[in-house]
Amino acid sequence: MHGHALRLLAEEEHIDQWADFTPGAIYGAIKRLAADELIESLRVEREGNYPERQVYDITAAGHDSLNEIRREALETIVMRPDPVDLALARLDDESLANLRETLELRAAELRSRIEAEERKAVQIFQYLTLMERLVTGHDVYRLRGELAWHEQLLGMIPEIQEDEKSRKGRLQ
Repeated sequence: MHGHALRLLAEEEHIDQWADFTPGAIYGAIKRLAADELIESLRVEREGNYPERQVYDITAAGHDSLNEIRREALETIVMRPDPVDLALARLDDESLANLRETLELRAAELRSRIEAEERKAVQIFQYLTLMERLVTGHDVYRLRGELAWHEQLLGMIPEIQEDEKSRKGRLQ
């Protein structure tokens, strides 16, 4: 397949709506894959008055690499550290006093993101397979989990503030 055909397919599949990849990034990715010998040039095609287009195929090393990346992604659970955890664990007096407002703003942002993801899902679901629909829904589940945690924190503000004040009293 040539780059233009890949770009058209990515646009048709609305890949930018459900993956961290845009159709415009295809040409750069093709260059990197070719440089790494994960794809190879098969031939040059020309249709009518259109420009010549380089057709690529995946190499054996490309198949191996793809299979390894897929295997690792399926087997490895990734939970990245969230900077908010460190910030919450080391609140200063001002941050502690403003904790409710801060958490309410964060919870509102999470609700907004959930709504946006759900709207986006309605728009693109017709273009997706069942598994692609489930994958795009994964973000909503993660956001809902984060929102539930924020709501738990909001329900515990008095206890958190009392605990933090007593801890700071012990440290002084």
